[in-house]
Amino acid sequence: MRAASLAPRLANFANNAPGLRQILASALHLAPARQVPAFAPYTFRQWARRRRVPDAATVARTGNTSRQVILWADTFNNYFHPQTSEAAYEVLTHTGFEVSVPAGHLCCGRPLYDFGMIDRARSYLQEILRKLSGPIDAGVPIVVLEPSCASVFRDELRSLFPSDDRAERLRKQTFVLSEFLERHATHYAPPKLNREVLLHGHCHQKAILKMTDEESILRKTGADVQSLDAGCCGMAGSFGFDAEKYSVSIGAGERVLLPAVRAAARDTFIVSDGFSCREQISQTTGRHAVHLADLLKLGLR
Repeated sequence: MRAASLAPRLANFANNAPGLRQILASALHLAPARQVPAFAPYTFRQWARRRRVPDAATVARTGNTSRQVILWADTFNNYFHPQTSEAAYEVLTHTGFEVSVPAGHLCCGRPLYDFGMIDRARSYLQEILRKLSGPIDAGVPIVVLEPSCASVFRDELRSLFPSDDRAERLRKQTFVLSEFLERHATHYAPPKLNREVLLHGHCHQKAILKMTDEESILRKTGADVQSLDAGCCGMAGSFGFDAEKYSVSIGAGERVLLPAVRAAARDTFIVSDGFSCREQISQTTGRHAVHLADLLKLGLR
């Protein structure tokens, strides 16, 4: 992905050009009906550098850390949806926090667990613990926008490093955006939207992080929130792109989620924090789902 981000237009052309697309789909066993997500014209890290956002590795050296927060640059919202990370940055700074971003390439290794590459995943986490040792030890909270990545820090990290004090601190200091706003920004007043919201929770968010804070923030906007009991969206990372698993993926989505999205009024906000969930919704219904950060930024305007 880092290589593709150097020339995103070329990468997107190669992923969708007739002939090349078929070769790619065959090589990767992609379902013909699936579209490869498009790379954004820039990454969130590039945006942060242009804005001179501080490097997260150095924030604990500046003294007072009570208003500091690290915004994690996950793979999905760095390469594909940087505007979502930008929205979270604006919401957090508007709320009065000093936001920093990891300057170098750090990754939680989420896909590695799914394919059994535990040793490699462990090395990824060790790199994070080493490079962010200062802010972790200083108690600086970390906001992670992608629930599957947040669940690594909240769940897998403890399993892989059961006796590591720094790993335990990172676990306790990791929050999704709604959790952080509800628990660490009690003065935060969400913008008034007064719209209908159809909310779909990512599987990791529902199982490990829970949806209580997400629902609370949305209701504070005045939204009429319908939180779906939909189970899995069916995309589940790369699962739904696999040609052999495509029918299972669609079947899972069509059980509750996708019919509910199609039936929603056109002015209803479809909210889902998971990248995979938003892709499933977009590729099967034509509706555009947004992250909570995107919705809260709209209210700022």
